Amino acid sequence: MFERVLIANRGEIACRVIRTCRRLGIHTIAVYSEADKDAQHVRLADEAWPIGGPRPADSYLRGDVILDAARRTGAQAIHPGYGFLSENTGFARACMDAGIAFIGPRPESIDAMGSKAAAKALMAQHDVPLVPGYHGENQDTAFLAEQAAMTGYPLMIKAAAGGGGKGMRIVRNASEFVDALASAQREATSSFGDARVILERYVEHPRHIEFQVFGDTLGQVIHLNERECSAQRRYQKVLEETPSPFLDQARRAAMGAAAVAAAQAVNYVGAGTVEFIVAQSGEFFFMEMNTRLQVEHPVTELTLGLDLVEWQLRVAAGEPLPLRQDEVHADGHAIEVRLYAEDPDQNFLPASGELQALRLPAPSPHVRLDGGVVEGDTVTIFYDPMIAKLIVFDATRAQALQRLREALAVCEIIGPKSNIGFLERLVRHPAVVEGRIDTGYLDRHLDEFLVGEVTPADAVLFAAATAALLHDETGVSGGAADPRSPDPHSPWACADAWRIGHAGKRIVALTTRERRYDVDAHGHAGNYQLRHGDAICEVRGARLLGDHLSARFDGESQRVPLRADAARVLLHDASGQRYSFSRAAAFAWEAKDAAGGNQVIAPMPGRIVLVKAQAGDVVEQGQELLVMEAMKMELALKAPRAGTIESVSTTQGEFVEADAVLVRFADA
Repeated sequence: MFERVLIANRGEIACRVIRTCRRLGIHTIAVYSEADKDAQHVRLADEAWPIGGPRPADSYLRGDVILDAARRTGAQAIHPGYGFLSENTGFARACMDAGIAFIGPRPESIDAMGSKAAAKALMAQHDVPLVPGYHGENQDTAFLAEQAAMTGYPLMIKAAAGGGGKGMRIVRNASEFVDALASAQREATSSFGDARVILERYVEHPRHIEFQVFGDTLGQVIHLNERECSAQRRYQKVLEETPSPFLDQARRAAMGAAAVAAAQAVNYVGAGTVEFIVAQSGEFFFMEMNTRLQVEHPVTELTLGLDLVEWQLRVAAGEPLPLRQDEVHADGHAIEVRLYAEDPDQNFLPASGELQALRLPAPSPHVRLDGGVVEGDTVTIFYDPMIAKLIVFDATRAQALQRLREALAVCEIIGPKSNIGFLERLVRHPAVVEGRIDTGYLDRHLDEFLVGEVTPADAVLFAAATAALLHDETGVSGGAADPRSPDPHSPWACADAWRIGHAGKRIVALTTRERRYDVDAHGHAGNYQLRHGDAICEVRGARLLGDHLSARFDGESQRVPLRADAARVLLHDASGQRYSFSRAAAFAWEAKDAAGGNQVIAPMPGRIVLVKAQAGDVVEQGQELLVMEAMKMELALKAPRAGTIESVSTTQGEFVEADAVLVRFADA
């Protein structure tokens, strides 16, 4: 086994690899960019080395600098994680040439599967089922348009050298093809440095099911069962689980055999994933092979009781696979979701900023958290905005879903916006609960999963106000004392609104989504009369007990899941709807001005990749004016109203800061 391993990655996966190495007694070496000098993977590693600027191209994609760090630190092996250099043939070969083990497949295997076109040609030779399409080298636009017509619509354009949903477009008729091709090629060039694409017949309403495969240097290859990843938005996986609720045992065995055949075709060593499109009929087609560990590998680990990073290390060190195929036995059901800093109500716009608060469920035999940040860290604009992976496990799928709902209810992120509310709606949606979601369902029915503007019912406001009052009176939040006063018996520490000669009234001011709600309150010690507008509620026997409020509201006893502190109240109503209220001063309120309609503003820092308008143009509301690249995705910036453009203050290729005014409209 290796004694010293360098991790050529950052964030969650770097922390994940470090944990296994530490358990095995392996000395870990981290690398970091200027933006990551205080990152958690740097703090967790035994030592860490700087490798350049904050942009990936200036640091984590610089194989020469990483290899130099490996030589200087005496690393015997490099673990690439996923993303960055994990599927870079040149880097894998450079490691071998330097006498440093690459903890991944052989360069020839990466090369064979790195090009979707070449991989499909190879799979055809080994009788692995393929979707009809064009996978050749001719990339002339007119020729590709001819091939598209021959393949038939709808079809999918895919980046030949990529994955992860980058450089992919669905085209439903010939009139859309040229623009979609140009957009896919731009994104492919930006993400992979390679504009080549392939064309495939688009299978309507498919399932996405992948098989984890593993090979060793002795020629053995096995699979470790499947993961279903059909819950996707724009080809990005949102929820992953195993076993698949769609497969029966016969189909599972046939797909597993095809996955092993695909890996054997390239003499595969290490961890890899063979991905399939599965039609509603059950017919399956090879899609691609990811020659690395996948983000969703924890669900496989939980159902099999394995550590796949340990397997990677042992195989790279020349050891045989720990199990034979007939020794792989799964138990229970596991589900993973990814907590992101993003705003689902703004087209999942990536967010950045300091994590002022990060509250996650406690790890247990049923709940696992793989993260790369802690409270106080900053989500930067330079990398993927994932905060943590939340993985749950239980005996059955229904029980695992309930575990996931309970775990998500505990999660709270203050600072950048997050997708927690979206995930909570996702795991309650009938399409997920009934196991019938396909890869396009979210995009077709996205409004069913978005929280949007939800006006809290009076019952919700009364519960939140009660929790706020109890916290202020007792200094208790989730069962813990709040040491706001050195003397808990001091009258100045008691916020019960007591007055001489009459009952005191307090105003509990709660804000959410830039709207304010005032609740008038009389009483104290868990007994209150509350008023909001014309609605009145008598509250009796209210107590904060752990992570919930127990009280009688107008005589009806209720248990409300919530958490309260001096700054905010987080609660869920009976349907599971999340409400996050900020506490506001009772007599200080300023309404925030609505954004004007005479300009287009950069929603975040990024690079302008396309300018489609100029001064003097007359445009329609919603017309695309600019295309911006930020946090590994393209954002279309559109006209806020119909009118005439007065000025465009940016150019193609320019890097702009957040809130920069990019386009101004002439006065209406």
